Amino acid sequence: MKKIIVPIDFSEHSEYAIKTAAQLAKHINGEILLLHMLEIPELMLTSNDNDQHQRILFFFKIAEKKIKEFMKKDYLKDVPVKPIVKNYKVFSEVNDVAKEHHADIIVMGSHGASGLKEFFIGSNTERVVRNSEIPVLVVKNDLPDLNFEKVVFATNFDLENVEPYLKASNFFNDLEVEMKMIYINLPNENFKSTPEIKDRIITFLNTADGNLNRLVDVEHRAHYTVEEGVIGYAHEIGAKLIAIPTHGRKGVTHFFAGSIGEDIANHAALPVMTFKI
Repeated sequence: MKKIIVPIDFSEHSEYAIKTAAQLAKHINGEILLLHMLEIPELMLTSNDNDQHQRILFFFKIAEKKIKEFMKKDYLKDVPVKPIVKNYKVFSEVNDVAKEHHADIIVMGSHGASGLKEFFIGSNTERVVRNSEIPVLVVKNDLPDLNFEKVVFATNFDLENVEPYLKASNFFNDLEVEMKMIYINLPNENFKSTPEIKDRIITFLNTADGNLNRLVDVEHRAHYTVEEGVIGYAHEIGAKLIAIPTHGRKGVTHFFAGSIGEDIANHAALPVMTFKI
């Protein structure tokens, strides 16, 4: 892992993302790509009017100047940083930039839930996560000490989660991070007995790893909601990060795989990393 993309809008929360990315870059000896996405109307882009072209150039120059100011932050000292300014039609194009530059991870800042306002609903963060083919780390707070020594991977152990599980395992192994897995048993139509849960986990690990070596890293708990169960377990074991598998479906329904609700990402104080199915 060498290249980290950080989409920024020069807000406080995008600065949280840059600080986190800087710590990660120092840990892996990587490079940060600071990405600012302009939203220039299509009519301006296709216009033959020279004045319009001058306005577009002006917007790009302003953005480049702002990025250069950001690059002067003390926490970016000794970190390779490359500024990128792009126009976009839809924010899903962040994934195109990631592929173009062979990036390994996207780090984004987000304000999280506030009352009835959910940060994924209709937000740019949602669009990036939904369309990204590489892991996305969502940061909602200032993280002075990245220290991801232990992470919780939340899954229902459905076989469609095998691919994101393997991606997460490889990702955290490279960072020498301990990954624990949690299954939350709900008191509804999806409730399963202990033997059923164990059989599900064993089938999953045999399919994914071809062995049961990781069985010691798996826990299952009963709770009223997946969100409360996962967040509670993460705090119990002192995890600093929650990882979840995601679907690339359109819309917000079934945004996360199986029973892994978007409430986890909306309400967890901890940073959340997504791995696409």
